[in-house]
Amino acid sequence: MSADIQHIVTRFAPSPTGRLHIGHAWSALKAMDLARAAGGVMRLRIEDIDGARSRPEHVDGIIEDLRWLGVEWDGEVVFQSQRLSLYDTALEQLRHEGLVYPCFCTRAEIAAEIAASGSAPHGSDGPVYPGTCRHLDADVQAARIALGDAHCWRLDMDKAVARAGPLTWQDMDRGPITARPELAGDVVLARKDAPTSYHLAATLDDTDMGITHVLRGDDLVAATDIHRLLQALLDLPSPLYSHHPLLVDAEGNRLAKRSGGISLAELRGRGMDPARLRDDLRGNRFPVGIRLASA
Repeated sequence: MSADIQHIVTRFAPSPTGRLHIGHAWSALKAMDLARAAGGVMRLRIEDIDGARSRPEHVDGIIEDLRWLGVEWDGEVVFQSQRLSLYDTALEQLRHEGLVYPCFCTRAEIAAEIAASGSAPHGSDGPVYPGTCRHLDADVQAARIALGDAHCWRLDMDKAVARAGPLTWQDMDRGPITARPELAGDVVLARKDAPTSYHLAATLDDTDMGITHVLRGDDLVAATDIHRLLQALLDLPSPLYSHHPLLVDAEGNRLAKRSGGISLAELRGRGMDPARLRDDLRGNRFPVGIRLASA
């Protein structure tokens, strides 16, 4: 299924793990402008499922930064931490259908097994999970869970792809794109330290919020393949997608909260005029030292 383009609903979905930087501002404006040009709706979602890094003060900072920039959203702010039952229900459906399995491996164990193999397949995020726990006996799985052994839940990619069959998703500019979710291996759908994962939560939220058009960085193209697979498995509609280039610093490093990319708070502190910044970003004019990754 494809999105109904008669009523456009976009979203901006930051994680509250730090202040917004100039790349976030560029992306948020794109989402807002697309919606406003069509008389549609733009929603704000806070992706706060990472309890170890999400902070209330960062939520406040996101709201402050967006309001200063002049980004306006419609409706109440949506918080993923308040939607856990939605993710639990979907995960239980996939468990019932035998499409996910518990994984008890630690990161160190996974790294050691990949190193020992010498030829592990690679996805967009590096070597894929080697499938160590995929074939554990059901009784062993149940016993370890009963003992309280820490585990995540992984998608059995081979089964999932076989169930869904060939898939495409719609790019706003390029048309249908063939999805290759199998390149990512058995991705995590519920983490050991969180009740869900980005892949499952974002897919379900976009449907539940009625999102018709998803604009995000091109570092998430591979994630879109996974989301399209989950949409097929859970019988969900598929929005239209657009992946814009990332912004990088003078050395070519992508901007990130943790690496001190130019934040909106910093620009505001320097006396930047938000109206001028909006105009500059809409014209792909960035602060000194910031450029498009493809430029």
